[in-house]
Amino acid sequence: MQGLHLKYVNETYDENGVLKTFSLNVPDDFNFGYDVVDEMARLEPQKTAMVWCDESGAERTFTFAEMKKYSDKAANFFQSLGIGKGDMVMLILKRHYEFWFSIVALHKLGAVTIPATALLTTKDLVYRFNAASVKAVVCTAMGEIASYVDEAQAQCPSVKIKIIAKGKKDGWHSFTENVEASSEHFERPEEAQRPKIGDPMLIYFSSGTSGLPKMGCHDFAYPLGHIVTAKHWQNVAADGLHVTVAETGWGKAVWGKLYGQWLMEAAIFVYDFDKFSPADLLSKIEKYKITTFCAPPTIFRFFIKEGMEGYDLSSLKYATVAGEALNPEVFNRFYQYTGIKLMEGFGQTETTLTVLNWKGMEPKPGSMGKPSPQYEVSIVDEDCNPVPIGEIGEIVVCTKHGKPAGLFSCYYRDKEKTDAAWHDGYYHTGDTAWRDEDGYFWYVGRTDDVIKSSGYRIGPFEIESVLMEHPAVLECAVTGVPDPVRGQVVKATVVLTRSYEPSEELAKEIQDYVKHATAPYKYPRVIEFVKELPKTISGKIRRVEIRDKDEHKAE
Repeated sequence: MQGLHLKYVNETYDENGVLKTFSLNVPDDFNFGYDVVDEMARLEPQKTAMVWCDESGAERTFTFAEMKKYSDKAANFFQSLGIGKGDMVMLILKRHYEFWFSIVALHKLGAVTIPATALLTTKDLVYRFNAASVKAVVCTAMGEIASYVDEAQAQCPSVKIKIIAKGKKDGWHSFTENVEASSEHFERPEEAQRPKIGDPMLIYFSSGTSGLPKMGCHDFAYPLGHIVTAKHWQNVAADGLHVTVAETGWGKAVWGKLYGQWLMEAAIFVYDFDKFSPADLLSKIEKYKITTFCAPPTIFRFFIKEGMEGYDLSSLKYATVAGEALNPEVFNRFYQYTGIKLMEGFGQTETTLTVLNWKGMEPKPGSMGKPSPQYEVSIVDEDCNPVPIGEIGEIVVCTKHGKPAGLFSCYYRDKEKTDAAWHDGYYHTGDTAWRDEDGYFWYVGRTDDVIKSSGYRIGPFEIESVLMEHPAVLECAVTGVPDPVRGQVVKATVVLTRSYEPSEELAKEIQDYVKHATAPYKYPRVIEFVKELPKTISGKIRRVEIRDKDEHKAE
């Protein structure tokens, strides 16, 4: 191990070897493509960068030398089409290895990468193309998404270039043929032509849980912010193989399948699948001897439901969880199966990890951990004053001394939303939590999700965690509904497991269960059984949709 990341960090540890302080050295011309991928190709050209396989059984292993070669080829191809510094390029490439060639190539060119999911429809694409003035699209031929791009292009004058991977299509440039035909040498531009560290590098559209998606814009320093992600949270090893479960259209992909892992010189494993099967993923962990694993709690719930006894998971040394709050029941069951304690972390599209259970810490099941020393994180009230221990407030990141590397630059082309989230020297996450006497943070919910009933402030997650322990509950969402006496009362919208049918008796049983498991004032006075919950395309529950519907009923 060369310690590539060490030139970028200052860190100290306590007497137990636990991270104490952390800060970053950010060069003015840092570029992940040249300074990490190409540098690794120079230092250890034959070291494995990626192991890739798909559902058909195809397999490929790429070294860092090959990642340099293919990203250089892609950069030459993109440049030949007129893609350059500052151009907006959308990547819709599922889990194909072409995503890694493309994103590294675009970083080298100084273009702005906009990863997107293949679940988008024509309407979604029209909004995104026009909002960001997208110039080029690199898209998979698999599924209907390329046809949707064609339909959307008619309403989007900025889209000039279409490139297709894993197939061919009229009116599109072939990614495979053109990349193969391009030179494998791409020179780093002269200093004057290079993007500056504060220039836009990456834009993610938010999942839109409470409105139209916003464009979170990250600069060229952003990858360095993920050293903490890989080193101190996921605990990746240079001789290990790391998996993060995420489609490349979501921010979690660069959290766990690119920046921090390669800065730490670790190999990543990519399973290119369309339909998730817990048995398939468990068998991949066994077959490829995965050492570190990261996924949302839902994946771990599926693993537990599938049953993990029949798989040899002895290669697995460490596991982390993020994307939604972790139910203690999942933590305990996974620990029983594997002896591994799930290390929860919290962050957003706009940030890197802000709160985490880092390596060497003892996790408390259900807590998202302690603030990352990379940021100055606190919990504040509506007037930006710190709240006492045990009191609910909003999680904020201090920016009074400048923007830390890893924090987004702005909501692109939306000063009003940027100013609403970033004011008084703080970035306001919109997420609420409380802190215990040991400094651990406990997630409550989005600021809009907090229920105010008879003077109490009630967070939905705590009640949802209890509900999920009931055998009848498959999924649930807790919201507040208007009440003339209490202001709001707690409502649970519940999807039942197959063996249960909706009834008044079952509703009463669930209410009594919650009453006995948590403070009685928190129990859901209203229970609605539904076939499915409203969700974003990323799978996050849209509580706002449930609230809006209930408010309209009350009018």
